[in-house]
Amino acid sequence: MTSDDDRLAAELAEQAGSLLLGLRAGGGDPGGLRKAGDRLSHEFLSAELAARRPGDAVLSEEGRDNPARLSANRVWIVDPLDGTREFGEPGRTDWAVHVALWQRGGGREARGRGQAERGELTAGAVALPAQGQVLSTTAPPVVPPVSGSAAPGGQLRVVVSRTRPPAFLERLNEEMAVTLVPLGSAGAKAAAVLRGEADAYIHAGGQYEWDSAAPAAVALAAGLHASRLDGSALRYNQPDPLLPDILICPVGLAGSLLEAIGAAEVPRPQ
Repeated sequence: MTSDDDRLAAELAEQAGSLLLGLRAGGGDPGGLRKAGDRLSHEFLSAELAARRPGDAVLSEEGRDNPARLSANRVWIVDPLDGTREFGEPGRTDWAVHVALWQRGGGREARGRGQAERGELTAGAVALPAQGQVLSTTAPPVVPPVSGSAAPGGQLRVVVSRTRPPAFLERLNEEMAVTLVPLGSAGAKAAAVLRGEADAYIHAGGQYEWDSAAPAAVALAAGLHASRLDGSALRYNQPDPLLPDILICPVGLAGSLLEAIGAAEVPRPQ
């Protein structure tokens, strides 16, 4: 059932994206444009959340981390501009706005008492402004079936960072045939899996909670698998927001991919 939080996440992500499109249309120095985009979107999201959810905490890439969030029951985890590098490159569409809600005490995806005590993602949206799309938990996408035959030789299509692809992927390719598809924003990479344009998203080069919270929320709501590379759960609102690796893929592929990743002896940051 769609909640007011689902709708708010989608609404704010879309509105922040519209502001960013307007800023980008004005042109300017790429470096200055990136800084202005980060600031504009952060200030908008922070102000809206303060006004519309005044009792909730916020963890934003562009804001100062307030330790009070650790005892809060509701924490909005936002990346005002994910794919800042791509935002500053004319013509690139692989940048996004991430808005997600973490909630203590269980919710639609609770898996028992332990999960409820840790809390979970209960709403999320990934806006892809330059692609004219918002993927959210309001109406999770229907994920097309895996069709690795779309790639040369029937290989699995794996989206990876265009600047920091995992070093172990060459070894992974020895375990199962993959074709790498480099993209910018984590949101854009998750969207490629959600839309059936790729079969999996693998990252191991270091991320933070704001990079993956909204993509993971939408992926889980759509019935996809989302976990750490060792198969453990993605945990949010932690004292250290570093959350360095992620796998998003259809549930039917998760077992074989996790096994192949393990066989590739992936170095996993703790």
